[in-house]
Amino acid sequence: MSAWLAGTTIFCACLVPCAAICLRAKNVFDRLVALEMSAMLAALAMILLAEEMKRPIFFDLGLTLALLSFGGGLVFARFLERWV
Repeated sequence: MSAWLAGTTIFCACLVPCAAICLRAKNVFDRLVALEMSAMLAALAMILLAEEMKRPIFFDLGLTLALLSFGGGLVFARFLERWV
C-alpha cells in the first residue's frame, strides 16, 4: 500500500462522520458545513487516487468537484438565507 492510497483511505473514512452530521444535525447550517466538508474530502480523495494511478487527466475530476461544490454551497446558503 502506497502513501497515496493510505491517504485516500483516510479521507474516505473521514466521510463517515460528515455523513452522520448531514443526516442527524438539528441545525440546517451544521448540515451545510458537513456537506461542504464532505465535498472537499471527496475532491481530495479523487486527487490522491489520480496520483496513485498515475493518471494526470483524472486531476480534473477532483478540481471540478472542488469548484462546483463551493459554488453549490454558496447557492444553498443563499437559499437558506430566506429563513434566517
